[in-house]
Amino acid sequence: MKQSIIALTLSALILGGCASNATNTQKGAGIGAVAGALLGKGTGDHDKSRYVWGAAVGALAGAAIGNYMDKQEQEFREELADSGVSVHREGNELRLQLPGQITFATGSATISSQFHGVLDDVANVLNKYEKTTLMIEGHTDDTGNAQSNQVLSEARANAVRNYLTARNVDPRRVTTVGMGQFQPAVPNTSDQNRQQNRRVELRIVPNKA
Repeated sequence: MKQSIIALTLSALILGGCASNATNTQKGAGIGAVAGALLGKGTGDHDKSRYVWGAAVGALAGAAIGNYMDKQEQEFREELADSGVSVHREGNELRLQLPGQITFATGSATISSQFHGVLDDVANVLNKYEKTTLMIEGHTDDTGNAQSNQVLSEARANAVRNYLTARNVDPRRVTTVGMGQFQPAVPNTSDQNRQQNRRVELRIVPNKA
């Protein structure tokens, strides 16, 4: 239920942003800010460990934020070159797009074994840059019914989370959300487009002071 509420909230804000004259960077920053604000809600307000984690690793402020994210972006681009993962910069936040066609079998939430090495590289970079939190978003195309797509998107996001935390990414940094079929990257008008929409995205947000 909480994941569905988060998905609806993000959907409304993203759609509102598309109706405005905001630049892509501004929209991306807005989405990331909402994601950051919702981090921790997915695991419940009673979980105080996220705040303890934030205090333990410290926070970033001012010019240090951009410099920190610059370095992290560069490492992701170097580690994930030719992996099929797209690395996007949105303000001072990063978005990694994991294509579903190489990450999962059709209709499955089991990560393909050939993609394990790529996620190992993702985990290695995340572990070097601990002053960030991340939201893992699962997405589907519009094939099938909305309810089953919602469940599948949540399962895929959780599968990526479980893999990363098994590689020592602190679980207090991570939350997941299933977007179902409601946030396509491109219109679901062809098989090729639907393939692009079956994906998982990691939104990496700096822990700001």
